[in-house]
Amino acid sequence: MPIRCEIVSQDRVVFSGEAEMVIIPGADGHMGILPHHTPVLTVLNYGIITVRTKEDEQFFTVVGGFAEVQPDQVTILADAAENIVEIDIQRAEEAKRRAEELLTQEQSTTDQYLAIQSALRKSTLRIDAVRRYKERLRQRSSS
Repeated sequence: MPIRCEIVSQDRVVFSGEAEMVIIPGADGHMGILPHHTPVLTVLNYGIITVRTKEDEQFFTVVGGFAEVQPDQVTILADAAENIVEIDIQRAEEAKRRAEELLTQEQSTTDQYLAIQSALRKSTLRIDAVRRYKERLRQRSSS
């Protein structure tokens, strides 16, 4: 019996469906969630969510948020999330370059500095995810 999985970002539902296993980047490390898991509420780190279904695996970047695990459902409320197949690598690389340039400039407030650091971290995650997982998906689809 599969577990229901919902990944929701601030602006849309990123994934909704049945899964055999969901791997999330929890605050204390990666957590593998199977059907009938003990209830848990955890903060999410920046990282990759893996959703394994009977047919395939899907990978999603996640930038903070929370995950609620119930025996029959995983609900992920992410600050930002996207399927890696939707990531535009050129756009992510441009965002990373802009953030790196801004970090070399003097910031007038701590909030500005933290926002730039967050943008750099997010763009780096997106680039790393594409490089790591798109090739795996390509190899799987060609076999």
